[in-house]
Amino acid sequence: MTVSARKVAVFSLGGTIAMTTDPATGGVVPALSAHDLLAAVPALATSGVSLKVRDFRRLPGASLTFEDLTDLSAAIAAELEGGEVDGVVITQGTDTIEETAFLLDLYHGHEQPVIVTGAMRNPTLPGADGPANIHAAVLAAADPGLRGAGCLVLLGDEIHAARNVRKSHTTSPAAFTSPACGPIARVAENTVWLTGSLPRRRPLLEAPSRQARVGLYTVTFGDDGVLLDVWEGHCDGLVVAAFGVGHVPERLVEPLTKLASRIPVVLASRIGNGPVLSDTYGFPGSEKDLLGRGLIGAGDLSPYQARLLLHAALAHGAEGASVREIFGVVAG
Repeated sequence: MTVSARKVAVFSLGGTIAMTTDPATGGVVPALSAHDLLAAVPALATSGVSLKVRDFRRLPGASLTFEDLTDLSAAIAAELEGGEVDGVVITQGTDTIEETAFLLDLYHGHEQPVIVTGAMRNPTLPGADGPANIHAAVLAAADPGLRGAGCLVLLGDEIHAARNVRKSHTTSPAAFTSPACGPIARVAENTVWLTGSLPRRRPLLEAPSRQARVGLYTVTFGDDGVLLDVWEGHCDGLVVAAFGVGHVPERLVEPLTKLASRIPVVLASRIGNGPVLSDTYGFPGSEKDLLGRGLIGAGDLSPYQARLLLHAALAHGAEGASVREIFGVVAG
């Protein structure tokens, strides 16, 4: 089955999927254009989907910035405004896919789906997965059944909601999973098969209007809290990746209380799967104690997602109670 009379915009950002060997270093670097990537997928010619291609960046995933994503979000919105495009595909490095997809989803205000894909094996390796992922991503972006689903991640024929997807292995082609719920759809025989309900969309956040710096502090065994002093005066907000359901050593309670009186401090779990609790444990350094001292619960957001949401809120000008309200709505 093919999709007829559909149109998809493709934005290439670089990453492993676009890498070839650099003679100077002997390693692979992002060098292939968006047209080069599509030329390696001959099945697209018979897909029934027309493509509008844009070579947007040529960077490793680790080198993408907030400014790159702001520009990309604006370019996607401009592409979708006229209604002529049925969906968008983004190719990029897998290092940051779970973060870029989440951030793009916060800014995405159209019905057309945005599908982010990449590759775990670069084009010089046997079994490179980039062409198959691009083919499936184009079919998914053109599928009307994914309208309203926001930004999604597709690798290995599995489609994941931006809210749930995690990169769970450094090299495996099956690295991308949704630990809490599994993929929402799969691609088989050129068709998108839904395996669950479409993700619940978040309220739209507008593009940033100012600069913001948000730190991420991971709590570790035996942590004495001294390094928390480093953040004093150097960030506009801080996310704490705590133990378990939101616990820190008692020695961190006072430094965190002090920080929370000056900047938004969000309490997340370093586990990355499951929620921060709010009213179960009551010892000093427990989630109930910390939330009572002014920290903001991250719900089931990973520390990385919580940092992105806090950055988006602060960069848009949110302060105090409005930051807490945004987390209440998005994180639950």
